[in-house]
Amino acid sequence: MILFRYLTREVLLTMSAVAGILLLVIMGSRFIRYFSDAAEGDFPVNILGTLMLYHLPGFMELILPLAFFLGILLAYGQLYMNSEITVMVACGMSPTRLLKVTLLPASAVAVLVGVCSLWLTPAGALKTAAILEDQRSRLDVSVLAPGRFQEFGGGRTAYISGFNDDGEMQDVLVHEQRQPGDEGAYNFVTRAKTGYQETRMDTGSRFLVLNDGERYGVTPGRRNAERLTFERYTLRLGLSRDRQELDSLEYTTTAALWRDGNDRAQAQWQWRAGLPLMVFVLAIMAQPLSRVNPRQGRFAKLLPAVFLYVAYLSLLLAAVDAVGSGAWSTVLGIWPVHGLFLVLGLLMIWHSQRKGMR
Repeated sequence: MILFRYLTREVLLTMSAVAGILLLVIMGSRFIRYFSDAAEGDFPVNILGTLMLYHLPGFMELILPLAFFLGILLAYGQLYMNSEITVMVACGMSPTRLLKVTLLPASAVAVLVGVCSLWLTPAGALKTAAILEDQRSRLDVSVLAPGRFQEFGGGRTAYISGFNDDGEMQDVLVHEQRQPGDEGAYNFVTRAKTGYQETRMDTGSRFLVLNDGERYGVTPGRRNAERLTFERYTLRLGLSRDRQELDSLEYTTTAALWRDGNDRAQAQWQWRAGLPLMVFVLAIMAQPLSRVNPRQGRFAKLLPAVFLYVAYLSLLLAAVDAVGSGAWSTVLGIWPVHGLFLVLGLLMIWHSQRKGMR
């Protein structure tokens, strides 16, 4: 029991450190991308945290198997370098028992990966897509930032210098480009001292109300133009556009995928169900790979291990594509890939035991 707690703690601590670094890198990259989109006015900055939270399960389902794999390599590699596992074997701990000890924390990690892949990831992806689609469906001026020309839907581009204490926009400039199919040849440029957005609760329509300004109707290449001076001008932003149907298999629940006989649905289901199994296969392969000579250092087999993981993941993705396209049987599915690397891991353990006996 003492050895089990000690080995489990070493593996999980190393796994947590690796997972934290990988998560920081991946989420940082996605955050920069979303922040750039928000700066362009695609959606408000205040929903960035929500988007990142809904993406977290999708990151974790891929990070945790790799982090656990590297955690075993680094933790056991350090124990081999310090001759601690040699002492354990001399005291009666067999390689088979060491494998059983390794598979117990692997079960906990596999459960966590399964919760993410089978439930949280599709739910988070659906929430993310719904939020982004909701922002795209709005013709809203709430995303405008002072000092920048930004599009806010309907072929409109706006510029504001800032906001006053009452929250009204100051020095507003709106350019309306004629859309294909619209009647008339004019493009409109509207300038106003102040402006604000107003929503009619009875109809749900949104309006941009402009005060003290001028409106010009111009046609590129012509000298004549129309000019209108106003004290108050209301520009209808319109109702929310019809949203696109979020019917991608990425957003479908796992139970619905199981009942769907479509090849693509079955490929998606097998991918989700195979990720927890991947944790056990990687744990079996990691134990013999972690065995290093003290003079080699615990990073000696890190590069071959990473190549092995990349090959495993690449074959899984290729199998998912083959099943989804109908080029490979859905009955066999992606399971031969898991079986191949499971057999490879067992052969590596057998070879390591024979080498140890010699």
